[in-house]
Amino acid sequence: MEPRPICPNCRAFISRADRVCPYCEFELAPRPKGNSDTARVISGLLPQDGQITNYILAVNLFIYMAMAIFNQENINGGGFSSMNGVTLFLFGAKEPGYIFHGEWWRLVTAGFLHASLIHIGMNSWSLYNLGPQVEEAFGAGRMLVIYLASSTLGFLASTLFSPSLSVGASAGIFGLVGAMIAFGIHQRGAFGSYIKSAYIGTAVISLLMTSFISQIDNFAHLGGLAGGFGAAYIVGHPRFAQARQERYWSIAGLAMAGIVVVCFVIQLLATLKYLRS
Repeated sequence: MEPRPICPNCRAFISRADRVCPYCEFELAPRPKGNSDTARVISGLLPQDGQITNYILAVNLFIYMAMAIFNQENINGGGFSSMNGVTLFLFGAKEPGYIFHGEWWRLVTAGFLHASLIHIGMNSWSLYNLGPQVEEAFGAGRMLVIYLASSTLGFLASTLFSPSLSVGASAGIFGLVGAMIAFGIHQRGAFGSYIKSAYIGTAVISLLMTSFISQIDNFAHLGGLAGGFGAAYIVGHPRFAQARQERYWSIAGLAMAGIVVVCFVIQLLATLKYLRS
């Protein structure tokens, strides 16, 4: 039997003859572009088909390499496998005292920093396995909104309840787990129950395991988990949205990515100021 195509917007099975998805009204056939296609063109800048996770992994690795070079060249005894606290601070780690005094962007930048090769390795493995599942369930734009919002909320919770310097993608990863729990609750029947139970189990086991490691920031994990669950309810599911709505969520994802870039630019300017003083 010849496999049926899948709608790139809602992931429903469709006919090869369909030019508009019968479930979400997503236009499958190209049409001439006009002024009314601005949203479509902008949303098309967002990578599709499971690529968002790879982009996040690449950004994390690039920033780690930049930190490692800085660590080796500017920190006495600094190396490649483990980052000095000064390096983490200068690159935008969560530091409550500075956040409370106006450096709010650290809530965003901290989610892309890692303290060691083991740290980035474990988080990259988790994100590599989990990210595509969330992206398939919610679509690229919504997944990016969920990930960045939950990471920021995770470090906000950490700022409020933990005085320690903190970094890592795990707040956003727990946010993706929370999103899949919400996805399972939305789905009816055995499939939804399986998804919900599986990811609740993942969250509980992960939190229990990390509770025995003193340097792990479980406040960020809990904040990210709650943030991802809440964000998933807010963004909804592509299957219940019109094509125009989905394009706007893609634009929202691009806007969130733009905020991340702005936050790192602000941190760079702040770092240059610190180094001159």
